[in-house]
Amino acid sequence: MTLALPFKKKPPLVAVVRLSGAIGLAGRGALNDTTLAPMLERAFRKGKPAAVALEINSPGGSPVQSSLIGARIRRLAAEHKVPVYAFVEDVAASGGYWLACAADEIWADDSSVLGSIGVISASFGAHVFLARQGFERRVHTAGKSKSMLDPFSPEKKEDVTRLKGLLGDIHQNFISHVKERRGDRLDATEDLFTGEVWLGARARDLGLIDGIAHLKPKMQERFGDKVRFRRYGVRRPFWSRFGVHLAEDALAGIEERAAFARFGL
Repeated sequence: MTLALPFKKKPPLVAVVRLSGAIGLAGRGALNDTTLAPMLERAFRKGKPAAVALEINSPGGSPVQSSLIGARIRRLAAEHKVPVYAFVEDVAASGGYWLACAADEIWADDSSVLGSIGVISASFGAHVFLARQGFERRVHTAGKSKSMLDPFSPEKKEDVTRLKGLLGDIHQNFISHVKERRGDRLDATEDLFTGEVWLGARARDLGLIDGIAHLKPKMQERFGDKVRFRRYGVRRPFWSRFGVHLAEDALAGIEERAAFARFGL
């Protein structure tokens, strides 16, 4: 018979948070601040973890949601004085890399895809098609920029200039975040902010990650062979599988599949 000793010290605990999927608005993406907030709060608080490990597999998405999630991780890490380690699986690109930079250290597989430190806006133009079909577009606004980049109207040079300015500002925010978090680990001789991606070993050489490693062996190396793991992940409510939510999830799945496909995944 084994006696439970109330004062026996337990092995260190690592809370493992899975961040998998595209980053988007609540109800459209698996990863957003509203959905992740309760899970992150529990991960940093429950059981007094020695560390929080982020399992990241994301092609990116909303820059605002990426920033909100990353900022929440940093606040919780500072509040609970818990180190954060990111472990990249297939991809941490664009917003996915933003999330990885919320960690104190980033580790990846040799074949992981990392980077894409840039901003993209994609749309379409259907005004020629509408004209050929005999449709006339009628738009009435109060405010000259209210109909900026209307896909059913001819593109205006001034609208494109304005959009590029917005994208440039967001890009600068991304660059500042990476520089703040990675610091002098980054290779200052290379331009890392062109939107290019790299595999694990090259990303390590450029200072985008700290090395090649997988979650369990790295955490055992840091906290001992008897380290315990407690996993956290996003769970879809049962009722969300039916009705209109089924259609929304299908659309979100197509968009997410397209985002991963950009990196050959």
